[in-house]
Amino acid sequence: MSESLSGKTAFITGGARGIGRATALKLARAGCDVAIVYFNSHQEAEEVCQAIRDLGRRALAVQADVSDPASLAEAFGEFRKQFDKVDIVVSNAAIGVLRPALEMTLKHWRRCMETNALALNTLAQQAVPIMPEGGVFIGLSSMGSVRAIPHYSFIGASKAALESLARALAQELGSRGIRVNIVSAGVVDTDALKHFPNRENLLAESAQRTPIPTPLTPEHVADAIYLLCLPEAALITGHTLVVDGGYCISG
Repeated sequence: MSESLSGKTAFITGGARGIGRATALKLARAGCDVAIVYFNSHQEAEEVCQAIRDLGRRALAVQADVSDPASLAEAFGEFRKQFDKVDIVVSNAAIGVLRPALEMTLKHWRRCMETNALALNTLAQQAVPIMPEGGVFIGLSSMGSVRAIPHYSFIGASKAALESLARALAQELGSRGIRVNIVSAGVVDTDALKHFPNRENLLAESAQRTPIPTPLTPEHVADAIYLLCLPEAALITGHTLVVDGGYCISG
């Protein structure tokens, strides 16, 4: 792959595993230096950083709780000790409780909203002052933002909020030459999916309903994120790009 993003710097939350890890490696191969933000996956984050350094890029692992604005501010403080700008911010870290809506609490609501939606706004507040024209924010959503999925109520609501917030930020930041988009993934067999009680059913249904039979991987989602970071996507903003092999068009 050509180094189409050479000289760029990326800041990726939840970058130690799954989609975040695949994205970090994809962007590094395209020429980016990368900062990995993790919560409790220190060893995995360092392993990703080493893989990035092996590609000849700079890498940094930073611990932070993305639901806490003060924690993210500290993470950006560490980031700015090594980097003077950020070109790409990927808000990938997410959390959720898999229970029926009637069993959920205010604590569950706040945790989902603060981690999955508010974090994008906090990242923008920290990153915009050091983001040059042509900068990109990308949030990670899911089909639960527009579909009712059992035990996914608060997560789905937070993803819907994330998509709405991205549109608002795209409008606000457009005059600065900064774009904001969302990548919404279908059923990806990541570590997170292992916590779903109906994991096998989800995978089976996805395989049956998806027109393109290739199983969706974190690398496929990373490819979509990469596409939105390219200069050729300069006029794509406020958009939610669905990557699901056609699952959502199949009834």
